[in-house]
Amino acid sequence: MQAIKIVYHNPDVDHITKIDKGDWIDLRAAQDYYIPQGEFVLIDLGVSMKLPEGYEAHIAPRSSTFKNYGIIQTNSVGVVDNSYSGTNDIWKMPVYATRDTFVHRNDRICQFRIVEKMSAVTFEEVKELDSENRSGFGSTGV
Repeated sequence: MQAIKIVYHNPDVDHITKIDKGDWIDLRAAQDYYIPQGEFVLIDLGVSMKLPEGYEAHIAPRSSTFKNYGIIQTNSVGVVDNSYSGTNDIWKMPVYATRDTFVHRNDRICQFRIVEKMSAVTFEEVKELDSENRSGFGSTGV
């Protein structure tokens, strides 16, 4: 089992518990926010972590985040590499509000998982690829 060292910056936010393999891990807002429509905010997630060597974290909104809060994560998926690991390297979620909204301290607004970093790759230039064409972008189904 991988160990992740974690610092909680707000004692009033629920702590993360053991997660079984494959599950995404919920993160919570560390303070209250009123976000007016059309505004950008970095939501403080109240944690700093030291990930295992060779791993990175991917942060994404929970499936209910847009429905409940009307916010969109502005970078689609956040990537936190294991060098962002100091006590004051606090994780945040950059969001844009599509309507006036409130996010309250301890609301579960996003989730993360740790994944192994991609191994080294090289690129080989060729004239053509040997796979069948799929007929364009977005054409594989209805």
